[in-house]
Amino acid sequence: MRRGDDALKISCVILTMGNRIAELDRAVESVLTQTDGDVEVIIVGNGADVPALAVAPGTGAASVRTVRIPDNVGIPEGRNYGVRECSGDIVMFLDDDGWYADDKVAAHIRERFAAEPDLAVISFRVMDPESGGGQRRHVPRLRAGDPQRSSPVTTFLGGACAIRRAAYLQVGGLPGRFFYAHEETDLAWRLLGEGYRIEYDADAVMYHPRTPPTRHTGFHRLNARNRVWLARRNLPWPLATLYLLNWILLTLVRERSVAAIRAWFSGFMEGLREPAGERRPMAWRTAWRMLRLGRPPIV
Repeated sequence: MRRGDDALKISCVILTMGNRIAELDRAVESVLTQTDGDVEVIIVGNGADVPALAVAPGTGAASVRTVRIPDNVGIPEGRNYGVRECSGDIVMFLDDDGWYADDKVAAHIRERFAAEPDLAVISFRVMDPESGGGQRRHVPRLRAGDPQRSSPVTTFLGGACAIRRAAYLQVGGLPGRFFYAHEETDLAWRLLGEGYRIEYDADAVMYHPRTPPTRHTGFHRLNARNRVWLARRNLPWPLATLYLLNWILLTLVRERSVAAIRAWFSGFMEGLREPAGERRPMAWRTAWRMLRLGRPPIV
């Protein structure tokens, strides 16, 4: 099925380091074979060349464009590059080792965004291709519960989502200096402050291998630094204080590794010392709205 000329146009941004060639092929094919058709694919080489793709004939190879960034600028800024290059009204972000579970994802996304003008982000349900299950962290709400239950949320998964491009640009996109960790929450809080909605949609499904977040170099340091920046950029000072105290306590209770705790507190202090970027504290009504949605901005 092909979209009508007046339908919302969809782009898909895939960030790659060029080291997952077979996986990237699979990801691209899962986009190009969507039955809704005409999905533009932007592959961003983040400090690396984009490898040659084995795109099957007739699957829309002409819809694929590549962009090479000279240096690794991190995940959020890499995705910002991709958004600047694409032309879609809706932008799907897909990890290069993920792929869409069926060929109806684009149609579902287009239908929802067309019918709901205040919807800014759809966070997808992520499934492990081997077990069919998912990880707790992939359901972006405090009480994850049943992953097959859709609900309003206050954050989303950066590599498994669809975003209204106009809303993304309105609030300045992802915070590029974060490099990795919590950049989605920064964007989500600013979108909520503008009156938009964010939804976890269990009917929008992608596959992704089960992987721990600690696979990223410097995870504990960046996790802590960016939590501090997130609070400094977005929260009224009383809430910022509560948020940071809460995460200090949670880290001490949860983390068993002394090395990880040291790295975390090193990042925390870095977050206090280094510039966090533009400060735009959310209105108290936004914090109240988040409380009503089940996740006040102190956790």
